[in-house]
Amino acid sequence: MSEEIKPEVIPAETADVVQEVKETAVNYADKNLAELTELFQSLKDSEDRMKRSKEAEAIKSAFYKRLSKEKADAGEEDTVEEPDENTLEVESTVPLQSRSLSPFAAIEAGFKSLYVEYKKERAEYNKQQDALREENLATKQAIIEELKALVEDPGDMKDAFPKFRDIQNRWREVGPVPQQNFRDINDTYQLHITKFYDLVDINRELRDLDFKKNLEAKTAFCEQAEALAENENVVEAFKELQKLHEQWKDLGPVAKEYRDEIWERFRAATSVINKRYQAHFEGLKEQQVKNLEAKTALCEQVEAIAEKGITSSTQWNTLSKEIEDIQAKWKTIGFATRKDNQKIYDRFRAACDKFFERKRASLTEFKDSMNANLEKKMAIIEEAESLKTSTDWKATTDRLIELQKQWKEIGAVPRKKSEQIWKRFRAACDEFFTARDNRPAGQGNLSANLAAKQALIEEIKAFEGDESAAAEFAKKWNEIGFVPFKEKDAVNAAYREAMAEKFPGFGGRGQRRQGGSQRPSGKPMTEKDKLKEQFNALQQEIQTYENNIGFFSLSKGAEKLKAQMQEKIDAAKERLDALKVKIRDLETKEE
Repeated sequence: MSEEIKPEVIPAETADVVQEVKETAVNYADKNLAELTELFQSLKDSEDRMKRSKEAEAIKSAFYKRLSKEKADAGEEDTVEEPDENTLEVESTVPLQSRSLSPFAAIEAGFKSLYVEYKKERAEYNKQQDALREENLATKQAIIEELKALVEDPGDMKDAFPKFRDIQNRWREVGPVPQQNFRDINDTYQLHITKFYDLVDINRELRDLDFKKNLEAKTAFCEQAEALAENENVVEAFKELQKLHEQWKDLGPVAKEYRDEIWERFRAATSVINKRYQAHFEGLKEQQVKNLEAKTALCEQVEAIAEKGITSSTQWNTLSKEIEDIQAKWKTIGFATRKDNQKIYDRFRAACDKFFERKRASLTEFKDSMNANLEKKMAIIEEAESLKTSTDWKATTDRLIELQKQWKEIGAVPRKKSEQIWKRFRAACDEFFTARDNRPAGQGNLSANLAAKQALIEEIKAFEGDESAAAEFAKKWNEIGFVPFKEKDAVNAAYREAMAEKFPGFGGRGQRRQGGSQRPSGKPMTEKDKLKEQFNALQQEIQTYENNIGFFSLSKGAEKLKAQMQEKIDAAKERLDALKVKIRDLETKEE
């Protein structure tokens, strides 16, 4: 049989996967323009740069894709013209008058300059390699002619065989030839080698010695191929196998009785490696499909998050952390299939960008809102400061309480201003209330007034008699001066409750209702009407307490005041519940 040996052909679908793996081995999508330029510069400076043309084209393609996107994002017209493989001169795509205005012009010009220099060097290198292959082809053709002449006229075998050996050695030393001539030139060489051994009657001893050396060499090749079949690195094993096949072709034949056997042994080892190689890439392709499914699921998660209705900064921060975790998980997943890898990445990137763009817009809106709130609170502060020296005690007290309610209803302000403006507002309020509560003795002692009013309330509760005494009690109450501000609401409520209990027909402010114990309609007030009046008054009292406790919560060190106010609220609510029971009992009796 013929000694021509060809590596088994890898199936087309496996070859596609191999190419796919090579192309996706490096992903430049995450690199910015500066990093891509640096990568290209590094490649251009490397010793093996002429063997890395595909890598150079991949970096170039990624650079111009990134440049186009960033120009579009910056609002510039997309005038990017990616240089093709035939570009050997730098031609700027930016008009002369606008080059200094575009931040991308210098970046693009710098990269294109590197690329063009590389292409010039690559073109020259290819030209030299083509010329060298042509020279090698001519050299091998000349060697074949020598071999052919030797086969046709071997002469004395003792002289012919050294010539034959010299021809073989010189053949092996010649480098590669053009790809389109490789098969023909090798087939012709092997044909004449075989003729020399089989058709020429050479010295048997020399021939047998040559056959023996060839058999030993080919046996060693078989052993190496069989060892490669056990190599766990399938890709590396396949590469080494190709080298063995090239060396096998350069060896002469073995004795006829061993030719089929040695070839079958080598072919069997080759078959094992090729099958493992094919299975490896088929498995890799299956994994790429699974990777695509996993990445699609992550895209869907981010897209769902990007569409959520979000109303607070806490939600934004929580969801941002979720997306960051998803991004970290994305990086642990391998490449998807070649046709889908860039598409799925673009989809994922778009979903993430959408979320973070919404977050940036929301934060901007929130900051604008806080600044507006700051302006409102500053207006309140200015008014409070204008009132802090007022001696119109009643009107100013009411206005400051109203300002305090407005302050509480206004939303958040920038954190670095919050404490500062609160202290300023509280200081203005405190200055007024301190001045009011510490008026000269002639205007009444607040603590003494409080004690007097509390004593009068106890006197009212203990009173036994008719309603004629109500007016006198009311007069005494009005003659007592102001009490401390924080006690005002509570002591007034206690007074109203005591008066209503002892003198049901007497008004809450110490004046009789027109016509005695009657409603505005002229009809006498029933017991249920009186209870409802007390119920409504008590509800207003509770609302006042709750407003005050909300205001106290804005300041530091107000826990004691808040606790006192809460006790009053709880007590008032208990009285409110008691009134509910009384009213409900009366309504039941009426039924």
